[in-house]
Amino acid sequence: MKDKNDASGDMKREREKEKKPGKFREWIALGDTERVIPWDRLDNTANLFPAIAGESMTNVYRISVTLKEEIDPALLQEALDIVLPKIGSFNVRLRKGMFWYYFEENGKPAPKVEKEITFPCRYIRQNRNRSYLFRVSYYEKRINLEVFHVLTDGMGGINFIRELTYQYLRLTHPELRTEGDSLTKDTSLNVEDSFVRNYKKSMPRGFERKKAYLIKGEKLPEGEFGLMHVYFPRKEMKAAATNYGVSVNTYLTACFSYAIYTASMKMRAYDKPIRIAIPVNLRPYYNSNTTRNFFIMVSAEYLSDGEVHEFPEVVSAIDQSLKSQIGKEHLEDLFSYSVSNQENLWLRLFPLPVKSFAMRIVYNQSALANTATMTNIGEIPVDETYKPFIERFHANIAMSKGQYLKGTICAYEGAYVFTFSTILADTSIERAFLSRLRKDGVPVSVETNGVFERK
Repeated sequence: MKDKNDASGDMKREREKEKKPGKFREWIALGDTERVIPWDRLDNTANLFPAIAGESMTNVYRISVTLKEEIDPALLQEALDIVLPKIGSFNVRLRKGMFWYYFEENGKPAPKVEKEITFPCRYIRQNRNRSYLFRVSYYEKRINLEVFHVLTDGMGGINFIRELTYQYLRLTHPELRTEGDSLTKDTSLNVEDSFVRNYKKSMPRGFERKKAYLIKGEKLPEGEFGLMHVYFPRKEMKAAATNYGVSVNTYLTACFSYAIYTASMKMRAYDKPIRIAIPVNLRPYYNSNTTRNFFIMVSAEYLSDGEVHEFPEVVSAIDQSLKSQIGKEHLEDLFSYSVSNQENLWLRLFPLPVKSFAMRIVYNQSALANTATMTNIGEIPVDETYKPFIERFHANIAMSKGQYLKGTICAYEGAYVFTFSTILADTSIERAFLSRLRKDGVPVSVETNGVFERK
């Protein structure tokens, strides 16, 4: 029998047209017993993350839920033990093949739930995490889910933490167990690669490669990671955005850009633009409910020409920039280019080390094309049964090459949370952002994880 990593086995799988999970046959060490281990391909976007991830660029994001009661760690562990086997897209480990990385069913006990004692979004080492690609921690009333982006994007993370929270609440409040321990009907288990299903062949390259203005400054001590949560009400935020004739997402992108322009660039002329990378969820465009990654990046751009630009001008520039890119045809061009490379027969036959090296080169060429990233995971829906027990949600993303300040937005029950994540010690950009909101009549409150107060 061939080993599961030999070349012929991988080449055969590379030629398969069906994008369905497969099976590897593996000998168990004792005796001649044979077991079958389910496996699956990575989605198109996920193929990049193992090639570039490491301690300094972890590609880990966090979604947290704060309850109205202290967390019981033993019951949280029990909840994780119950939920994990039901969500197959999380119950995997990452393996290396001859030509591609692939997922293999894990089958080990769930990772150990631990009290949070360090900074968020640290690199996830499989060999220290029972081979899993996510971790669950808690602190006082908060449950944290951290996910290596190779598994899924924000939608998949929301699915998982929501079901984990529901199960935990059923254990702590037995009166909620009216339907047993089953998943809720709104939780998708779809794991198709929607990139491959929906791409068009022979699309031109559409990714931005020109360098952007980069934020520089003194960094926090090595290993530290700053979080600043900005809370504001939905009603006033929507009123502010409407006043400029734009969406909330565009308005907040403009606030972020203007804060960089005033606090970091000091309103000076610069030959490189402020460019904010914005992930766009592709599911609504293709009627997809996949829990794999299914997003594409666009960039909101503003170029300072030396004149003093007021905020309305920046809003207009950001709005035009986004409107020129967020359309199904253009988004399709962007992701189809990547998928076309993945599906190219000759490129598929290159060994994994060659592919990984090439992906790192391409990533390094394009990594400095954005000043920062701002992602909006939107309103987090919660079953009415569990709302009385949930206070709020937070989300944040890790740093990447050249980007030392990022923003993440989520909303729940009439309130927004904009979270800055950074490794920079200076908070002048964040303060300028807050000042802009207040000028537009948006009341804000701020919470940090304490690293800035120590400086």
